[in-house]
Amino acid sequence: MRVLVIYAHPVETSFVASLHGTVVETLRSGGHEIDDCDLYAEGFDPVMSRQDRNEYHDVALNQSRIAPYVERLRAAEALVLVYPVWNFGFPAILKGYLDRVWVPGVAFDIDEGGGLTMTLRHIRKLAAVCTYGGQWWRARLMGDPPRRSVKRMIRAHIALGGSCDYLACYDMNHTTAPRRAAFLRDVQERFAGWR
Repeated sequence: MRVLVIYAHPVETSFVASLHGTVVETLRSGGHEIDDCDLYAEGFDPVMSRQDRNEYHDVALNQSRIAPYVERLRAAEALVLVYPVWNFGFPAILKGYLDRVWVPGVAFDIDEGGGLTMTLRHIRKLAAVCTYGGQWWRARLMGDPPRRSVKRMIRAHIALGGSCDYLACYDMNHTTAPRRAAFLRDVQERFAGWR
């Protein structure tokens, strides 16, 4: 399976970097073809410019500055997002990736009446691997926006009935080495089972 891994963390020594490495290594060991997109290392520009916004609905123009990212997304059969949750949301670079790359003509089509047709149905598996600084109950109290974005909004774009895994390590502010190691094992086991 061709798996596009979107990684969004600026620090190569972080726990999220370890999670990213585990995801990529486990999937490669399972025989999957990996496109490892490190948004920070690639210098992805998350800012939607005035020009980007003005051309957003024009499918003849809206992909001109993001073409390589569009090609990678179109080639994927599975998508994995690896990121920290900051302020109960995606890091700005990941949110910017979704805003700038998942545009009309790429992630969806808009008909004359404003109706949407999702166009990423070739993606049959979706997963998110993330960390939260706060406790699980705090995220739930806030409605856990990142979880809902993955499990509802992003999942709505992929193949109907496509699987969606959400692996979250909560309460990193009070974490311990054994708890981090256990979460890494859980991540490895989950991706070892991908077919």
